[in-house]
Amino acid sequence: MATIFTAVGFMTALGVLLALVLVIANKRLYVFEDPRIDQVEGLLPMANCGACGTAGCRPFAEMLVKGETEPSRCTANSKSMNQIIADFLGVGLGASEQRVARLACAGGGNVAYVRANYSGLKSCRAAALVSGGGRGCAWGCLGFGDCEVVCEFDAIYMNAQGIPVVVEDKCTACGDCVTVCPKDLFSLHPVSHRLWVACLNLEFGDLAEHHCEVACTACGRCEQDSPEGLITIQNNLAVVDYTNNSLASKVAIERCPTGAIVWLEENGAVLKGRDARKVVRKRALPVG
Repeated sequence: MATIFTAVGFMTALGVLLALVLVIANKRLYVFEDPRIDQVEGLLPMANCGACGTAGCRPFAEMLVKGETEPSRCTANSKSMNQIIADFLGVGLGASEQRVARLACAGGGNVAYVRANYSGLKSCRAAALVSGGGRGCAWGCLGFGDCEVVCEFDAIYMNAQGIPVVVEDKCTACGDCVTVCPKDLFSLHPVSHRLWVACLNLEFGDLAEHHCEVACTACGRCEQDSPEGLITIQNNLAVVDYTNNSLASKVAIERCPTGAIVWLEENGAVLKGRDARKVVRKRALPVG
């Protein structure tokens, strides 16, 4: 009997000791969390899209409360809601420029040739594994709309020619389309980048046009017409140096023979130059 009492007494003492250790540890190791974090998080869209540059809305809320970022960095939130956050924290809204996803391809079914019929899962990623889905251009959009499916903000839709169209007003620059595209055709840009090369084809001249009528042929006219350093031809493709974006103008697109380099208007219109071949065909090109 004495042994039982001894064991019970020992376990009781041990329990009390461990409880004291936990109490002391809790007080010593306690990290204060600003209650405003929960309140700010509640004002965020909870999309966890990463467009703000953090892993999600919670880390972004923590940075806001610490004053390490600005409310305007959340492009998934409305401007009015971001202003509420700014007023709540007593800070400025910030002047972060909106970024949007841009597609480096205009090769819809009416201008880009399909060299073989693809029969399989209607997915760009699946088609890319099977000889590129039958497309003649190895760099071109496959048109199955993986980007449209993955976009949680309805900012992408497929047009009649099977090319994704980005709605700038809805785009939050979350980057999901960038990740999902097997051809790496999407990239994120500030809306001020209005001069755009809608092509990634690295073939030269007639060979590029053999696969797509609106491909960049590396003719160099845009480079010649633009301010020095704005556009260069690299690997048979026109490349815009956006560090010189202030020099960008519509003059660069005027003599492009295929219309591969365009000017993107704020209202969503896509402008081609005066010498660009007029595309009037609406139906898809035949296979072959």
